[in-house]
Amino acid sequence: MGGDYAPGNVVAGSLDALRESGGRFSLVLVGQRERIEEEIDRALPSPPGYTIAHAPEVIDMRDSPTAALRSKKESSIAIGLRLQRDGKADAFVSAGNTGAVLSASTLILGRLEGVGRPSIGALIPTAGSPCLLIDSGATMDCQPRHLYEFGVMGSIYMRTMRGVSTPRVGLVSVGEEENKGNEATVEAFRLLKGAPVDFIGMIEGRDLLKGKVDVAVCDGFVGNIVLKFGESVPAFLKARFLSFAAKSVKAKLIALIARSGLRTVLREMDYQEQGGVPVLGVRGVTIIGHGGSSPLAIKNMIFRAEEMVKRHVHRKIQEALQA
Repeated sequence: MGGDYAPGNVVAGSLDALRESGGRFSLVLVGQRERIEEEIDRALPSPPGYTIAHAPEVIDMRDSPTAALRSKKESSIAIGLRLQRDGKADAFVSAGNTGAVLSASTLILGRLEGVGRPSIGALIPTAGSPCLLIDSGATMDCQPRHLYEFGVMGSIYMRTMRGVSTPRVGLVSVGEEENKGNEATVEAFRLLKGAPVDFIGMIEGRDLLKGKVDVAVCDGFVGNIVLKFGESVPAFLKARFLSFAAKSVKAKLIALIARSGLRTVLREMDYQEQGGVPVLGVRGVTIIGHGGSSPLAIKNMIFRAEEMVKRHVHRKIQEALQA
């Protein structure tokens, strides 16, 4: 029931995922049964492989996360995560209230041993391969230990999910020198130097798109600003491209020639292609999507969750932190 276009886009994306899955998994659609069934009727013929778990309450984007979890215990977020906790589901996917999904994942699934704060990791495009920005919005004020954990969890995620044999980890700061930054960043630098990761040191904002690192560590305040800024870039480039094309016939011809290449570049930057972002550090799999997620984004979120389950990402994080 979460998201700006729920339950329509969520149901449509879920059914698309089932059609493409070839029966690899089944889905539980959690929410208000009548509204879900209305959307399914619009999509007939619907594929097999889904059930509906009725959840009468909805946590919307305006609700305070912690207050909503206390007052709306029969929400789709709460019921969906309890299904995973109780072994009736292997993963949870939502485009709803990010704070509520994060808080509920922490409270209902629980944190992995050794994790002070669960984190959200988001893949961002670079001149090389994508980089994991962690944290991208879960924890605004981080202690040095939390940044250390983000580096370890991010490294494991990139190795397990993206096949990067030795992920390069960088700590986002205002300079490359180890004494540049606030107290938390400087102390986190010292901790990460002794971490079981390939820590290359401090990086600056200008390094993010160069492909200098595979994991960029920062607090959620910085990370969310970077992420939201990045999400605005494709629309900005498209608008500038159209403005250039309107200047003259010659400009229009140049634009037509370049259009195919621009589409490819913008597709790589489109959040819908990535789907959602994983919550790392909890005892299970949670994927959080953009509030405006399209059916394509929902479908890709589901495939991301399936892959995380199969690759046992949270178990590998637990093992690394214990070691």
